Amino acid sequence: MKKILNFYILYRLQVVALIIVLGVVSHIWGDPILAWILYFLALLSLALHFTIGTMRLVKDAVEEGNVDDALMYIKKIKYPKLLIKPIRSAYYMLQSTLNMAGNDLQSAEDNIRKSLSTKSSLTGDMKGTNLMQLGFIQLRQGKTKEARLTLVQAVKAGIPDKEGLASVYLQLCSLEIQRYQNKAGKEYFRKAKALNPKGKEVVEQIKLMEKNIARIPG
Repeated sequence: MKKILNFYILYRLQVVALIIVLGVVSHIWGDPILAWILYFLALLSLALHFTIGTMRLVKDAVEEGNVDDALMYIKKIKYPKLLIKPIRSAYYMLQSTLNMAGNDLQSAEDNIRKSLSTKSSLTGDMKGTNLMQLGFIQLRQGKTKEARLTLVQAVKAGIPDKEGLASVYLQLCSLEIQRYQNKAGKEYFRKAKALNPKGKEVVEQIKLMEKNIARIPG
């Protein structure tokens, strides 16, 4: 079933053309009711092509770690401004993630800011996640001051994923210690550890930081 759905999403325009042809044939054969049903299905599929696009395929590819497929699918979306707002916000966020994977940090920043500017009540809980990603991009760009402020905003906005929140706390811990704000840094470390994250990378970061933070005064 999933393969059929993926095929439909990937070749939706071709499916629309086929349905229209079948509708015309139905009209010629004297079955206008079936013809108009087919025309409606074609119109619906065309609307889905422009308002949702291939985002489901992009999301699945990103979750599977298949960057090449994700890039191929996302390039099939030619008019992102026509996507409905929740989908458009996710489009720009995933585009930013792919830019980061390709080390195109400026494009990554531009796209995550577009995601942030796409206001939608259905994506309210994405603001914190978007700000988290922007903060991490700024860190890779060497903008540590801006990154610290952005990550603080991300925490305030709310990060639903505890693994992501723990990563932000650990990064803020490091940034505060770099600013010689050791007490604040240790408090962020305590918050990260209290979340009890399970992700291998975050767990290793906590273990490494725990060895060093005990030696830091404050």
